Amino acid sequence: MKSKKAIVLLSGGLDSTTLLYLAREKGYKCSCLIFDYAQRHRKEIFSAVRIAKKTKSDYKIVKISLPWKGSSLLDKTRKLPKGSLRKKDIPSTYVSARNIIFLSFAVSFGEAIAADAVFIGANIVDYSGYPDCRSEFFKKFKQMIDIGTKNTRNIKVETPLLNLTKAEIIKLGQRLKVPYELTWSCYKGDKIPCGVCDSCKFRAKGFSQAGIIDPFIEK
Repeated sequence: MKSKKAIVLLSGGLDSTTLLYLAREKGYKCSCLIFDYAQRHRKEIFSAVRIAKKTKSDYKIVKISLPWKGSSLLDKTRKLPKGSLRKKDIPSTYVSARNIIFLSFAVSFGEAIAADAVFIGANIVDYSGYPDCRSEFFKKFKQMIDIGTKNTRNIKVETPLLNLTKAEIIKLGQRLKVPYELTWSCYKGDKIPCGVCDSCKFRAKGFSQAGIIDPFIEK
């Protein structure tokens, strides 16, 4: 029987690492795509590489340039939000069309190696306002690749974490034995997590609601 192949977008964070372990459980042979886009938290790249190696997954690091910036993840002169956003706000950490760009690379990679699926760890429950994390976006993107590529009509765009809370993702990861101590979530990318940026706040809230101690803090 032909083994299933998947491209997994791996950032090195909590969600994408859980996603990788879930794709593996579903029987996919995974190739990880890791992006270096001059993000201020480039430390996540090293986490992603460690996780790919730990799972014995193939991986590629793709370096791209977004010189127009427009996001506090790309422009260090802009302040990062500190976990106080209202649901209707679009965070300053939004990178213009990032998921469109990343998924386009993933589909290109997938078409080249005849992959069956592309996995992305998008999540809309805990994060607010990202327009490229909505289910409507992924449905339209699938239609686009069906029309605009050669042999990818059967490639699925998998978003299994889309409607899960952070606590639910963490509980899933615990069952899958995800090494959360290797993941990196903080937007600042310093030696230790800042504890006050959106990503740190959401991570802490998720572990608290799951009733689990964050192993990164323990180590």
